[in-house]
Amino acid sequence: MNDTDFRKLKDEVTAYVNGRLREWSERIEETGECGPDVWQELRERGYLRLAAPTEYGGYGLSFTQYLQLLELFSQSHGSIRMIVHVMNGIWRPIDFLANEEQRERFVKPIVRGEITAAFALTEPDAGSGADIKTSARKEGDEFVLNGEKWLITFGDTADYLMLYARMEGTKGYEGTLALLVPRKAEGVQINVMPPTLGLTGTGHAHIVLKDARVPADHLLGEVGQGLAGALNGFLDPSRVCVGMTCVGLAQRAFDLAVERSRERVTFGKPLSQRQVVQTWIAEMATDIEAARQLVLYAGRLKDEGALTPPPASMAKLYALEMLQRVTDKAQQIWGGIGYFKGYEIERIYRDARAQKFEEGTAEIQKAVIAKHILAGE
Repeated sequence: MNDTDFRKLKDEVTAYVNGRLREWSERIEETGECGPDVWQELRERGYLRLAAPTEYGGYGLSFTQYLQLLELFSQSHGSIRMIVHVMNGIWRPIDFLANEEQRERFVKPIVRGEITAAFALTEPDAGSGADIKTSARKEGDEFVLNGEKWLITFGDTADYLMLYARMEGTKGYEGTLALLVPRKAEGVQINVMPPTLGLTGTGHAHIVLKDARVPADHLLGEVGQGLAGALNGFLDPSRVCVGMTCVGLAQRAFDLAVERSRERVTFGKPLSQRQVVQTWIAEMATDIEAARQLVLYAGRLKDEGALTPPPASMAKLYALEMLQRVTDKAQQIWGGIGYFKGYEIERIYRDARAQKFEEGTAEIQKAVIAKHILAGE
């Protein structure tokens, strides 16, 4: 998208975030639900196909353009930013392995919003990598799956599960495969998980597979390519995106903190005139901008086709730890009332904890970074 059109779109999203989405955010917190009308409005406005190519029905934004809009959406409610983030990215791992027939049958309809998919990798007794245990075996023109997945965002409502398993008797990356599993397929049991601390209204599923049967033509790529598709097609760009969601949420916490520091008077002085608060504000502003620039650097690498795991993990690691520092200081500026429900800063404080788990913990990011440095890459 050219610069002029992008500026118009960015202004439109800014107004939407500061208007309509503030109303949605209050309703979601009051009701505990992020209803289908929210999804429908985001879809109708085209905000769930921003990052996809125009030939797929998307807006064709560059990755760095998309990141700038994602920062804005992340200044709204946690569930709303989750919808925008996941739906703008889930087509990538599918497209990474899909053949042309599957691209027409699955990828383009997902971009257009005609069907939905959820990313199903994490398991109760395994992490999100080569230790997955969900097994598959081939019987005729079907794969038969057994195992469990949990913490699957939107797994309770998605039409398909972008699910990763391994052929029976294999280990490591060997034998891993990616399948698009219909949520209502025989042998698929969907259990809705308890509500989360934050991200009110976002549904998560615990999926139990008992001899679940999936047509063989739902296999994406080849057996043995599953985890490579998950990591290269999804996790690296998604880690960069999560980094930007941290920037957006931190920016909102910062703005609320600055506003509060001017309003709140103690011992005859606004907090904004206290040196310690000024120090916090300076530290917060610097922290946010440093994270923003690191994320955008990784975004530019993605646009150039040069994104590798280390800069993706660095962006996510620094941004998520920055978010914890900023939200902690922001709530401190608000004081005790900022701990009470009904105040946006309290919700932000809860929502901020979620990013520490999304697309790998800080410890995972450090392991990725160190592995590549020590390998001389």
